[in-house]
Amino acid sequence: RKQVLTDVKTGAVQLLIGTHALIQPSVDFHRLGLVITDEQHRFGVNQRDLLSRKGENPDILVMTATPIPRTLAVILYGDLDLSIIDEMPPGRKRIITRTFTESGREKAYEFVRRQVADGPQAYIVAPLIEESINVDAKSAIQLYKELGNKFSNLEIRLLHGAMKQEEKDRIMEEFYSGLVNILVSTVVIEVGINVPNATVMLIENAERFGLAALHQLRGRVGRGEHQSYCLLISDSKSELAKERAAVMEQTNDGFLIAEKDLELRGPGEFFGVKQHGIPELRIADLSKHLRILETVRKEAMDLL
Repeated sequence: RKQVLTDVKTGAVQLLIGTHALIQPSVDFHRLGLVITDEQHRFGVNQRDLLSRKGENPDILVMTATPIPRTLAVILYGDLDLSIIDEMPPGRKRIITRTFTESGREKAYEFVRRQVADGPQAYIVAPLIEESINVDAKSAIQLYKELGNKFSNLEIRLLHGAMKQEEKDRIMEEFYSGLVNILVSTVVIEVGINVPNATVMLIENAERFGLAALHQLRGRVGRGEHQSYCLLISDSKSELAKERAAVMEQTNDGFLIAEKDLELRGPGEFFGVKQHGIPELRIADLSKHLRILETVRKEAMDLL
C-alpha cells in the first residue's frame, strides 16, 4: 500500500483502480485528470465530491444500471451529459417479475423449488441479518433455518456482511461452481455478482427496499440464456409499496424505474446532500416535465 501511494503521488502510476479507499486523505494524486465511478449509486454525495476534489477540476464519468433520481435531477440543471446503453447483451431475456403477499408465500417457495430442481440456482434476499424487535421483517438467518427444513434435499448457504471475508469468498465460490442450489443473503449481493446459472431472485419484505435497490437486486439474475424470474414478497398495505411493486412488474428499464422513483420520492437537494424530498421549484414538476426540461436545457446551452 505504501509503495502504491508513493507511486500515485509521484505520477509513476497512470491508472489507479480501487474501492472507497481511494477517497481517504492518505491518497494524493500527482495530477488527477479523470475520475470514473462505477456503481455510482453506492457512493454518497460527499464521497463523490471528495474524490473529484483530489484533482483540479478533473473530468468525471459515473456509471450505473439504476440512475438515482437525484442524478436525473442534476442532469436537468446541466451538470451532467447523459449516455444510455438501452440494449441488452445478446441472448438475454426480459426478467419476469411477480409480487406475492404472505398468503402466497408457499406458492412462491414452490416456484423456487421447481426452478432449481432442473439445475438453475436461486437467490433469496432478506433486509436484515438477524431478527429485530424493532423491525417487522424477516431476517436472513431466520429464512436460512426455515428453508433448510423446507428444502432439506437442496444445498442452501447463508451469506451476509458480518461474516469474515474468507468465509464469504468460500460460499460465493461454491455458488459460482454450482455446488449450492439456493443462496440466502442480505443486500451484499446487490452489485458485482455474476452467476449466469442463477435464474430466480426472491426478495423478502420488498416494501423495505427502494426501487433502485429492487432493480439492482433483480439484475443479479437474467445474466445467462435462461428465462429468469424475480419474486417480490410483501404484505405491506402501503400505497407506495404497491406502486413500487407494480413498476417492477411492468418494466425492466432502469431509466423508467428511476423516473418513477423520482415521481414517488422526489430528487432531493440539487446543491446539498439530501438524496430525496420535494425540490424547491415554483412551477415545474420533475416527474411530469422531464422531457420539457431536457429540451429547455438544450436550448439554453445553444443560446449560451
